[in-house]
Amino acid sequence: MTDHPSPRRTARNSGYLLCIDCEKLHRISQEGQHCDRCGARLHSRIPNSMNLSWASLLAGILLFLPANLLPIMTFKSFGQGEPSTILGGILHLLEQDMLMIGLVVLIASIVVPVLKIIALTILLCTVQFRLQTNLRQKTMMFRVVEWIGRWSMLDIFVIGILVALVQLGNIAHIEGNSGATAFAIVVLLTMFSAIAFDTRLIWDNGMPEADLPPENTDQKDER
Repeated sequence: MTDHPSPRRTARNSGYLLCIDCEKLHRISQEGQHCDRCGARLHSRIPNSMNLSWASLLAGILLFLPANLLPIMTFKSFGQGEPSTILGGILHLLEQDMLMIGLVVLIASIVVPVLKIIALTILLCTVQFRLQTNLRQKTMMFRVVEWIGRWSMLDIFVIGILVALVQLGNIAHIEGNSGATAFAIVVLLTMFSAIAFDTRLIWDNGMPEADLPPENTDQKDER
């Protein structure tokens, strides 16, 4: 048994499309024209969705290494202190018997970003190579990725709060380092990759190639 609906049950194969901005229903023949409600250009699928999603994800993967190797924060107490990476900060928390805080930082800073990158890679490869997998499972995977994205900036928020609050001259001083910038960019890139990804392509993947219109190749010019 297949895990996807019949092609005749999809909006596009039934001759309809939704405006991406205001979600007004239009005829498929109006694709490329402008929505008569909000004026947005009409597309049955987000143009260049795969290209934008892949580009953002690959850039995020390239920056993930420096984000974890470069120092993310420097804490100085009475003039003494040295830069610390994400992993170094976690180990320091564990040494100070702050197990729960260390686990939260570990999950939010390393585990979640890695799982998000892996999940997006699986979703993109599923569509790119037309892999026949459980489509409902892939849709649920995307929803989870989208939901956990809001928690990916925990480290940056903590650093920002500490920098604003802990400025006591020579007694205590905290400053963010280049690792924090790289990490923030990685989070933003993976978030943009998820936003650019059109989930309807997952279900298009379950259709025979003969039933797919040419524009689903994601190479259609927007002109």
